[in-house]
Amino acid sequence: MKRTRRRAGIGAALAVLVTAVVTALSGFLTVTPQASAAALTEVTGFGTNPGGLRMYLYVPDRVAARPGVLVAMHGCNGWAPGFHQGTEFASLADRYGFVVIYPQANKSANGMSNCFDVWSNEALRHGGGSDPVSIVSMVNHVLQRYNGDPQRVFATGFSSGAMETLNLLATYPDVFKAGAPYAGVPYGCLGPAGCGDKTPQQWGDLVRNAYPGYTGPRPRVMAWHGTADSVLSYTMLQEEVDQWTNVHGLSQTPASTDSPQSGWTRRVYGSGQVEAYTITGAGHDLPRAGMAAYAIRFFGLDAGSSTTTPTPGEGTGQLKGVGSGRCLDVPGAATADGTQVQLWDCNGQANQRWAVTSAGELRVYGNKCLDAAGSGNGAAIQIYSCHGGANQSWRLNADGTITGAQSGLCLDAVGQGTANGTRIQLYTCHGGANQRWTRS
Repeated sequence: MKRTRRRAGIGAALAVLVTAVVTALSGFLTVTPQASAAALTEVTGFGTNPGGLRMYLYVPDRVAARPGVLVAMHGCNGWAPGFHQGTEFASLADRYGFVVIYPQANKSANGMSNCFDVWSNEALRHGGGSDPVSIVSMVNHVLQRYNGDPQRVFATGFSSGAMETLNLLATYPDVFKAGAPYAGVPYGCLGPAGCGDKTPQQWGDLVRNAYPGYTGPRPRVMAWHGTADSVLSYTMLQEEVDQWTNVHGLSQTPASTDSPQSGWTRRVYGSGQVEAYTITGAGHDLPRAGMAAYAIRFFGLDAGSSTTTPTPGEGTGQLKGVGSGRCLDVPGAATADGTQVQLWDCNGQANQRWAVTSAGELRVYGNKCLDAAGSGNGAAIQIYSCHGGANQSWRLNADGTITGAQSGLCLDAVGQGTANGTRIQLYTCHGGANQRWTRS
């Protein structure tokens, strides 16, 4: 049976934002930031800027050698410096070494100012212009200026910024790898299609039509919404879930449901491509304290400060599990694509010797790469012919973990196993002995 949903166009959706967003922003402006010598600075001349946006940038004192990039966007009637001060993204950047871009919006609608464009024909399509093109220019500037990692570019935002988050994921899936919208609406909701009753297929088609012909991987989504949001209905969270599970070809039935904190309900779809957080009793005032850290972990940016790019020329060697004392091994010295790797007694043979390349590959036999068969928790780790994809690029971290450039997840011995034959998978990094490795 179809659910009945309130239809909202540009005017209706934006008009109700005024009072509540101003109230929420007052909270953003009164939070005291943590002390740091690093400061928010405005950047001019960052590149093509059809949206006429201003760019504010936060670079931590200790930036990672190849940092990730996070775009963090305020709500209507908001200011980039206020969003910087009132959220935890900058303090998390201090901890993990990534760079944060805070765009300043300037569009007006129905008496509201400083909204991000998520309704014009230009904003709703790849390469169309307006705010998305300006934001992509900011990202490219940071990637070049700070030797950023193009495989770790993410977006997040509140209200209008949440809407732009999903807009960027739809129009530039080749740039943004994941997004975390707080109190937003699905992509295309404020465009001609409206926010009314749609099937998951219809919502998904809007995303696919934003960049016709694109066949690459789609960004992961972590969506948040309060049940008492009187500005943007809580029902919008399910619309976002319907849209992005369809985009990823997933069931609309969650694979798991849990409660990470009191009053929070988390639903996980597929192997983690889509997550939805229901915050009981929360209004239009997200993210609250502690929520940003969940997004940073979802992005994999929490490994940034301890990350080192593998250095070619370090030689070929074994990767030994700290918890097991056994080596990363290709079963039976097989060479077929799709052979899943395992733990096995170290023997120094060719099927246990891994070479690091300048692309971050871990090669065995000289022409086969360590390859992630997916990007979510539980994805199998296998060998495959090297093709340069992000699922074959790895980071060897100072704490002994090895993270996938595409997923941000760790190489993990399944079930914390230590026995011969234990399979290896991707899993959320937790620093356990079954996720730490030494090279020899």
